[in-house]
Amino acid sequence: MEQTANILTLTETAISEVKDIIKAKQITEAFLRVGVVAGGCSGMSYKLTFEKEATMEDQSFDVEGVRVIVDPQSATLLTGMTLDFSRDLVGGGFKFINPNAKRSCGCGESFSA
Repeated sequence: MEQTANILTLTETAISEVKDIIKAKQITEAFLRVGVVAGGCSGMSYKLTFEKEATMEDQSFDVEGVRVIVDPQSATLLTGMTLDFSRDLVGGGFKFINPNAKRSCGCGESFSA
């Protein structure tokens, strides 16, 4: 696992939500994995998971106590992205603000680069 400069940014509300989830689920030593997988209506979808271990290829960084890992393939598509969180009743949840996305779907969970 390579310690790197921050590939992406988390807003204060995203950091707070991630920490709340970790606490509620009693996940110890958790990494937040941010990635991209094939699929979705625009070709690629974002993926957020919690993992206990990182791989040797992962790039890792810390954002105010949240340990983030990104695989090398996703890193190129996520560099410069901001992860936000909204508590809105309609359309709430994690929001991906990605300058690398040329097009995204209406739900904001998939994109094309």
